[in-house]
Amino acid sequence: MLATWVLVLAIQGQGADTTPPFVYQAENTGKGFAPPAMPDVQQLPVQRSLPDALAWSNGQGRVTTFDQWAQRRNEIAHMIQHYAIGTKPTVPADAVKAHMDGDTLLVNVTVGGESLQLRSTIHYPKTGNAPYALMIGTSMISLPRQLFEDRPIAIMTFHEKQVNDYTQWGSHHERGEHPFDRLYPDLTENGAYSMWTWGVSRLIDGLQQLGSEVTKIDTQHIGVSGCSYAGKMALYCGAFDERVALTIAQEPGGGGAAAWRTSYELADTVETLDRTDYHWFKESLREQFGGDNVYRLPYDQHQLCAMVCPRALLLLGNPDYKWLADASMLVSAQAAQQVWHTFGIANRFGYSIVGGHGHCQLPPSQYPEVEAFIDRFLLGKEVDTSHVQIVEPRPQSLSE
Repeated sequence: MLATWVLVLAIQGQGADTTPPFVYQAENTGKGFAPPAMPDVQQLPVQRSLPDALAWSNGQGRVTTFDQWAQRRNEIAHMIQHYAIGTKPTVPADAVKAHMDGDTLLVNVTVGGESLQLRSTIHYPKTGNAPYALMIGTSMISLPRQLFEDRPIAIMTFHEKQVNDYTQWGSHHERGEHPFDRLYPDLTENGAYSMWTWGVSRLIDGLQQLGSEVTKIDTQHIGVSGCSYAGKMALYCGAFDERVALTIAQEPGGGGAAAWRTSYELADTVETLDRTDYHWFKESLREQFGGDNVYRLPYDQHQLCAMVCPRALLLLGNPDYKWLADASMLVSAQAAQQVWHTFGIANRFGYSIVGGHGHCQLPPSQYPEVEAFIDRFLLGKEVDTSHVQIVEPRPQSLSE
């Protein structure tokens, strides 16, 4: 039986001295708060430095206690959906029907008379006892299998094409033609990351609905991980679903953890807001915030990272691949970490930017930090994660 030290609490009503929980039972604890105003780009001020993640959207002060974080997190979520990726729809519980076919989880979602089915096989560990922690691979898990072989952690893959069948290679459908669009024809401006995030949440719905007796999964210990464009996907999924206890975003690049503002100021070899795949984002993001208008964006990607707080986040980089803009990710990571630090839980956030290996090929030198986060936040072990702030080697572009 996994350790039961994870506290599942509602943010509302917590005292300032209460230790923030490690995970929640709800997809979004802040959905009851009214959204902030969303000005047009011409009405937004120029902000050349990263916007303060803890500052209220109305400009009236900052978050000072953890009690207030649910509302501020909700403000950030609304900004990212409105300006960048599109709406992640909420789904009523009775619209989701799940069952197991052997070791395969099947989740049927019905909205407006249209249905979509998600299928993912759960690969159970050969060690430990059920219910097991679970790592969901967005598209796939590129982390080395040996990190999981001897641990009581189940693995499953979120097959993103079941929701949005866009691919970077070969034929694909366009906006308005994806499976998601049949359910939500009024959201055809959405980028893929809102759709894929929605899909992972429906898998978690199914796991919760069936319960551990059926699935053998402990839904208080769910992680998500992916690399490259799927590293972005994992980050968005962890940010937008508070039932995810651990997010590991591996080499996510621009539009993931790298700050758009900082990337714009780097050499033209990095992924910027002007140069990324716009099947992933709303076209209006580039139209409104391209070029110098990036400084009018009312948020930046450090705030996407901060949405994971108070849960655990580990960012993995590879400075050998300039396109990933890891110098920008470092700036973003250090800004985001201040949110965890403010609430006295800085050791729930870490980053490891290490070169000398192929893209999405984690080297053995990075295993210890990944293992520490897996052991602590999926298995409940007493492991020190306060030291995971690593940049090796430090190229000139990554100098602080």
